[in-house]
Amino acid sequence: MSTVETKNELSKEFSGIKYILTSGMRSKLLLAIYDGPKNLNELRNELKKPSATILHGLKELETINLIRKVQKYYELTSNGFLLTTNMVKLIENWYALNKNKSFWNGHDLDGIPDDVLKDIYLLKNAEYVASTTSDLSKAFNTYIKVISKAKKLKIILPIYSENHFKHLIKLLNDKKLKKLELVVSEEILNSIEENELLKKELISSNKVKIKCVERELKVFLTYSEEFMSLTLFFKDGHYDDSQLLIAKDKNAVKWAKTLEKSI
Repeated sequence: MSTVETKNELSKEFSGIKYILTSGMRSKLLLAIYDGPKNLNELRNELKKPSATILHGLKELETINLIRKVQKYYELTSNGFLLTTNMVKLIENWYALNKNKSFWNGHDLDGIPDDVLKDIYLLKNAEYVASTTSDLSKAFNTYIKVISKAKKLKIILPIYSENHFKHLIKLLNDKKLKKLELVVSEEILNSIEENELLKKELISSNKVKIKCVERELKVFLTYSEEFMSLTLFFKDGHYDDSQLLIAKDKNAVKWAKTLEKSI
């Protein structure tokens, strides 16, 4: 299918999506029934609307085969379930983006594949940390504090930073960090090999595994089983160490693993 044909199909489908999203009642009914079948009385109590308004909305959704009535209960059809699932995902994506819009705005997102960006809702519990004029190292210190508690780390490292390496080596030597996996570009690997200390402590260590990739890396991603953190580049190509996203829930770690596998 060509790009033009794809856009035409999306345009036609958008009219159906618009029909749902531009009606507060139709959207709320789908979300209410998404949790499980409900009768009219349950819907009236949950939505705080009169029966006539709810029945009108239910009839509209029945007409386009998104819900059906089974005895006294209304439930989603298969089409209704799929549409509502994606509507929930859209709402959660919007929430995740809006919650941390200061982080996403102004940064280069080219390093994150579209398929991974579509699941940004998995970061809805992430915390935005930004350095300030009174605390220029707030983001970096927060990062170091979090990785200091990890026994295993996997890092997509797009920059050569002796400051970061210093802390990682200390964690390895203090036996706090049991395993470290680094994903770096050929340029970064060459720089590590040229530094005798890094060559000894990282390349020669049986606790460290280094993977070299040919592509340019545009994300600084760190994750373990307990957390993930993300920093990005500005659109002008400069690395931004002043803003950090950090999360400690399973969904965020899942997102990080997906991103790492796509690199």
